[in-house]
Amino acid sequence: MEELIYSILNQASTLILLMVIGFSLFVLSKGADILVNEAVALSIRWGVPKMIIGATIVSLGTTLPEATVSVFAAINGNPDLALGNAIGSIIADTGLIIGLAALVGTLPIDRNTINRQGPLQLIAGILLSVVCLPFLSKGPEGRITQWMGFVFIGLLVIYIIGSIRGAKNSSTSASSEIEGKESSLILQLIKFALGIVLVIFSSKLLIPAVELTAIRVGIPQSVIAATLVAFGTSLPELVTAITAVKKGHGELAVGNIIGADILNVLFVVGSAAAVTKEGLLVPTNFYKLQIPTMLIVLFAFHFFAKNKDNVISKGEGAFLVGMYFIYLVLNYIWV
Repeated sequence: MEELIYSILNQASTLILLMVIGFSLFVLSKGADILVNEAVALSIRWGVPKMIIGATIVSLGTTLPEATVSVFAAINGNPDLALGNAIGSIIADTGLIIGLAALVGTLPIDRNTINRQGPLQLIAGILLSVVCLPFLSKGPEGRITQWMGFVFIGLLVIYIIGSIRGAKNSSTSASSEIEGKESSLILQLIKFALGIVLVIFSSKLLIPAVELTAIRVGIPQSVIAATLVAFGTSLPELVTAITAVKKGHGELAVGNIIGADILNVLFVVGSAAAVTKEGLLVPTNFYKLQIPTMLIVLFAFHFFAKNKDNVISKGEGAFLVGMYFIYLVLNYIWV
């Protein structure tokens, strides 16, 4: 199947490849959306508390596009695409999405979320930066080893268990209401399966399209993954954040992004590293741009979130968006 897709795409023009990338990202986002909605509906049908749904299924679902793309990229021998997608998604989530959300409306900060999840967000980013350093691998280059991937997955399990316990103890209900008439169980299962098929199919189409485009235009896969692919796989978070802010629930957008950043490290990088014996090779350009930018936006967001006004101001949002666009430009200048 992969060979057939690669062969067909290899004969297409670069413009067609770019259109395939755009189409794949759109289908990936829609598939993830269907999958999350039906997972929530099935959980409610089977009596799982909504707070637990919000703390586990929804947060995992919004990072599913990144995880699927990165895992398939790692399996297909494209570790720079896998890692670039994860780090680029953290930068897009925290820089672009939080920044835009602050610019289009009021973005209040829930102090409990920042105090509980904020440190984990920073620790996850720092942990990822440290394990990327060359001195932790046997070779001269940086490498996130397979065993480190399993460590990340173990930390993911601990994080999910902690989230579930926190949800049980919280008095705030998750905003996962199902509107309208309840669908039949068969229809829900069909939609759930459809979501899985769309996510897998679009990922298998996206990876060779990115690889061939990178070869033709002379841009490293890691750069395309950290910019174009990362933006596309972050669309669920973008839509969620903007919608939440417009409806006056900006604190939900902040919580979703913090959770997505943590899961991009533990779930996305962990899964991608765990599925390949060679682990994830860290491209050298990541040390001068991707990793420093990730740390800057994470620390900037944390600093802004700790201010006495309990809100991300429009000026702070403009700074985060500005950082993201500078990062985009530098990616293509430093090729």
